[in-house]
This record gives sequence, structure tokens and C-alpha cells, in this order.
Amino acid sequence: MIQLFNINEKFEKVSEYWSPKIAGELNGQYVKLVKAKGEMIWHSHDDEDELFMIFKGTFVMDFRDHSATVKAGDVLIVPRGVEHRPRTEGEEEVWLILFEPKATKHTGNIEHEMTKHEQDWI
Repeated sequence: MIQLFNINEKFEKVSEYWSPKIAGELNGQYVKLVKAKGEMIWHSHDDEDELFMIFKGTFVMDFRDHSATVKAGDVLIVPRGVEHRPRTEGEEEVWLILFEPKATKHTGNIEHEMTKHEQDWI
């Protein structure tokens, strides 16, 4: 099935922070859209790498030994097994595009009130 969509229109359907929505799939991977504000929890993914593409805003990814500032147009790949905490600074809303295997759990093996077990298609 050929997939064509407008990314801005899809982002308009995302209303909750840190709640990935599936916009498409390819090669066993989901394309997920996330609106972010504030902090996510520390977590890792034992078996999957994650690709974060910043569509709008400035994003910070904390690692145990440093932090990376990622701006609109930048891409950050977090290797499997690396503990990380995504966050934003201040009140800015950030729009993220994630590319990750379908089996990727939202917060890795960490169970938390922020964990999303079901991720809806938009």
C-alpha cells in the first residue's frame, strides 16, 4: 500500500504529550509522531535503536554522562541499550518524528505512569 500524508496535518491530530501516534510503517518499522513538553523518564531499549528527527522546536536528550541538544532538522540516533531521558526546556512544545521497530516498547522495560502500552494510528 502506498502511503502519502501531510506531516503537519498528522501532527494536528496529536493532542497528548509523550504519547506516540503511528503515522506509517515501512520495513518492519513504525513512523511515529510525538509532541513533547517537559521530561520523559530515564529508560533504555535493550534490542532496538531509536531514531529521533526533530521537526519543530529544540529538544534535549540526556545521557548518564552528557546531554545532546537537538534542533529542528537534526537527527539523533540512540543505540540499543543506551539509557536516555528525552526532555524539552521551558514551555516550548517540540514535535518529534521517531523511526523504530514495531516491537519497541514505549519506555523500554520500565513500567511507569507515562508508559503507553497502546499506540494509536492517526
